[in-house]
Order: sequence, then C-alpha cells, then structure tokens
Amino acid sequence: MRELISDLFISLDGFASGVDQPPYFGYFGPDLDSWVREHLAPPQLIILGRVTYEALAQFAPSATDETNVRMNALPKLVFSSTLAEPLAWKNTRLVKRAVVDEITALKQQPGDPLRSIGSISLVKSMMQLRLVDHLRLMVFPLVLGSAGREPNLFRLSSSRPQTHRYEGS
Repeated sequence: MRELISDLFISLDGFASGVDQPPYFGYFGPDLDSWVREHLAPPQLIILGRVTYEALAQFAPSATDETNVRMNALPKLVFSSTLAEPLAWKNTRLVKRAVVDEITALKQQPGDPLRSIGSISLVKSMMQLRLVDHLRLMVFPLVLGSAGREPNLFRLSSSRPQTHRYEGS
C-alpha cells in the first residue's frame, strides 16, 4: 500500500502564504534548498491543490534550476473543480473526482509514494478524511496577522523535532 506524505510550509499563525510574500516567506537559502532537493529526489507522485498548482505552474515549467527540472519530471496530480484540460505543466493530470475516492484508489495501487506539497486546504481535507500517513511541517518564524499582510519576524532560538505519532480519534 502506498503512503501519503504531506508537506506544509506555514507561518506561526498558520498561513501557507501571505499577501505579497515571496516563496517560503523569503526564508529560502542553502539549508532549505538542500532539504527540498533531498525530498524531491526519490520517485514520488506529487499531489497539489489548484492554488498551489497555479502558483508553481507560473514559473516551474520554464525554470532550469535543479529543483524545478526535477519537479517538471515528476508525475503530478492537481485536484480542481475549476481548472480545465489541457494543463500547461507537463506530467500533470487533472482530477475532478472526490479527493477521498482518488487518494483511496491510489493508495491501494502499487507505485511510488504520494506526496502533497503545500496545498493547505487539500491537506486539511485529506487529514479530516484520515488519508495522510505522515505530516511534515516546516514552520517559519513569522506571524502574518489576521489578514496575512503584516509580517512580524522572530528569531528561532532552538528547535527539537518530535518523532512520535499522534493517533487521534
């Protein structure tokens, strides 16, 4: 059975992006670049929601850096009721059927692991449906405020990953 790994990149107050905020809230650097490349290297099926797809599809197809070349080569699914075929980003399939039906079917098939990147609304839905096997949170040290417009930056004094599994009811 295939596993679904969901990666979320969020601010301290739970925003996945902010108004006029650059990718990764402007925190992209050598460490994050290394993490992204490491986690894109294995075979996988990328799962995206419409908003994340549209954001990435603006620049990834024409980018020539190692990360975007890899993203272009990976198979991708985008869940959307508003997008239409053909999609501009190669190796991307549009899914209009219910998330629970598609992900459940994919998990039963042999193949590469499933991985969602960003797509906070989609991840919330998949978590509520108990489809996510592993959740990786990348929390950035800023608060965007109630409208996602006013970044207040913080300095990380320490961090410690917790590796136990939460078994919610």
